[in-house]
Amino acid sequence: MNKYTFKIRARSGMVVDNLTVHALDRLEAEKKLAQIYRDCEFLDCREVAAPPVSDGVDFESVLSMINRQDNPK
Repeated sequence: MNKYTFKIRARSGMVVDNLTVHALDRLEAEKKLAQIYRDCEFLDCREVAAPPVSDGVDFESVLSMINRQDNPK
């Protein structure tokens, strides 16, 4: 899933900024927004980079966190 941030002009003419949608691709994100804001005009679209997914917490990182708590600078 990707995150897309849109700036649109609603049917009434009002500009709506920072609409964020999760979707597989831009086309799907536009379809989702078009269902909510009928007859809207898409002014801008940005794909928001997803943060890197880690495999979880490993033993070494837990030990380093504990060690940092025991030895404050």
